[in-house]
Amino acid sequence: MAESVEWSLAVSTATRLAPKGPDLPRAQAREAVAMLRDLSAEAVEPVRHVTGLHVPGDGRAAVVDRPAWIASNVTGMRIAMGPLLDRIDGREPPAFVRDLGSRGTALQIGAVLAWLSGKVLGQYEVFTDPGERGRLLLVAPTIVHVEQQLQVPARDFRLWVCLHEETHRVQFGAVPWLADYLASLVGDFVEASELGFGQLLKSLTQVARSAIGTGGGPREPLMEAVQSPAQRVVFDRMTGLMSLLEGHADVVMDEVGPKVIPSVELIRERFTKRRTNPSPVDSVARKVLGMDVKLRQYSEGADFVRAVVGSVGMSGFNEVWTSPESLPSRAEIKAPGLWLARMAG
Repeated sequence: MAESVEWSLAVSTATRLAPKGPDLPRAQAREAVAMLRDLSAEAVEPVRHVTGLHVPGDGRAAVVDRPAWIASNVTGMRIAMGPLLDRIDGREPPAFVRDLGSRGTALQIGAVLAWLSGKVLGQYEVFTDPGERGRLLLVAPTIVHVEQQLQVPARDFRLWVCLHEETHRVQFGAVPWLADYLASLVGDFVEASELGFGQLLKSLTQVARSAIGTGGGPREPLMEAVQSPAQRVVFDRMTGLMSLLEGHADVVMDEVGPKVIPSVELIRERFTKRRTNPSPVDSVARKVLGMDVKLRQYSEGADFVRAVVGSVGMSGFNEVWTSPESLPSRAEIKAPGLWLARMAG
């Protein structure tokens, strides 16, 4: 069967459309890369101390540019969707792939990744080929660009980012079933799609109009406005998991930060202001792509982690990593007492 997505076209499209990084002298760029590598290793011990989770290795990250980040994510998508595409071999692919075709789907993926490549500071490679361990990626041009925008001390900001991303490395490295479980959710979500391209385009037009205040459009969360009923069930599970992961990383970052980062309060204040006050174009893009949901995940997830740790300590919180059944649901993220009661029972 021909590939449902032309992955190489997705890479080339995203690379061509990705924003250029900050214009730095070569020596200064090399210095930034070397510092990020060193700081990623420096973040390992304090994160291990706070989380109680251990992963072998020195934790030194791969410092990459935007094209390398794009290539990594396309590879991850191909791997994550592999089992789904195997299951549908001989059957019709999901509606949006069927209507857009392999090239159209690739172009759509490329456009989204191009925009994200200018926003993402770092990422742990969750989806890898069998037998390979994921890498922690730090996107140097975007980190430098954001620290310049915020006008904060470079070393402090870079270590602050490394603490957050190291927590993600620890989550997936110390919990062996987590990556496969997330991949299964992604596959189930795509397979449950019932929207063809025409319906999807109409829904996204309503979403964009609503986002910029020109009337009409869904009043529910915009990412959910274009989902089938089956997708919403899976989306609730994905939201609960991603809220947990992002909230946990934010809590660890804030726990360690004051001890090792002199300007952490300034960084948090300016970064939060930037996160909550996007430009008009970014505001529309966030809503259309569901990034407004992701921003809520940080705050709701962090509230959940703080509440659970405050009640049963970090060792009690770490029960979330026991099995997929131990993960909090979307409702439990918003009401930590429900999760505590379920686990106690």
